Amino acid sequence: MPIDLRSDTITKPTQPMLEAMFSAAVGDDVFGDDPTVNALEEKAARLFGMEAALFCASGTMTNQLAIRVHTRPGNEVICDKNSHIYLYEGGGVALNSFSSVKLLDGDRGRLNAQQVRDAVNNPQDVHAAVSRLVSLENTMNKGGGCYYDLSEIQAIRLVCNEHALGLHLDGARLFNALVETGESPLEYGRIFDSISICLSKGLGCPVGSLLLGTKEFITQARRFRKVMGGGWRQAGYLAAAGIYALDHHVERLKEDHARARAIGTMLRRLPEVEEIFPIDTNIVIFRLPDTIPAVDYVAQLAQKGIRAVTFGKHLVRFVTHLDFTDQQLEELEKRF
Repeated sequence: MPIDLRSDTITKPTQPMLEAMFSAAVGDDVFGDDPTVNALEEKAARLFGMEAALFCASGTMTNQLAIRVHTRPGNEVICDKNSHIYLYEGGGVALNSFSSVKLLDGDRGRLNAQQVRDAVNNPQDVHAAVSRLVSLENTMNKGGGCYYDLSEIQAIRLVCNEHALGLHLDGARLFNALVETGESPLEYGRIFDSISICLSKGLGCPVGSLLLGTKEFITQARRFRKVMGGGWRQAGYLAAAGIYALDHHVERLKEDHARARAIGTMLRRLPEVEEIFPIDTNIVIFRLPDTIPAVDYVAQLAQKGIRAVTFGKHLVRFVTHLDFTDQQLEELEKRF
């Protein structure tokens, strides 16, 4: 039986989640009358203390909608060079919003307030794009699942206020950070202008992400979602999974983190592993020597029934998740 650690997106709904999905009351979300979608959006907005939310198919869609609403053609988005919005969303910042990006070199993908301040262009300089939006990622995928110190985010918020910049959070794995820090979603809702949270990663839903913001912001995002072909009909069957996940699958993320650290302990005993990124949440990234290409190593793992992904020429990534059990953890050690 394969042990699949490629991503936390590969999970299947639990039986109770399936029961919630199949018993959901549904309508037509494009007309705004799917009661379960409405309940999910209201629940998420209330959780973060924000005015409104929009249920979408993916985190890429919610991020791109946020950028589209925040910016105008020719504007600039400030983000880390390893941000998901830059590396893994198909050039969407340019394609969807006609904006450019200014890439910063953060600490494992985490920016600080001084970096942001130094990156803001002079709005009177006709040669430069107009800085309009700062986008942070928490937890940081390419940084090995590391998370921000809330005080640094608050300092970045002040810089954004000084320069009239929007502040967006790609919070695809935000709940992984929150269960580690003990911080409240309300604290994040007070800081950010918009937040994207993913339901189909650690929370175990089959599909879906949410975009949070003001009522006016979400009204605009809903229009652009329709333009992108993102309007859907009886989406309540999927929204019911999101409601179940928010009620039952947040605190259990700590189990994924513990198993990730256990994998790190195993990897330290393997002679071919040169470096392991600090394991803060559910992502394990390790470095191989220059003589071992990651693509070859991942192929060898697959022969042992271990599924992983390359994360660079000599980097490999594992991600723990809802379907990765203690029994599989024991089996993984045997296969290593």
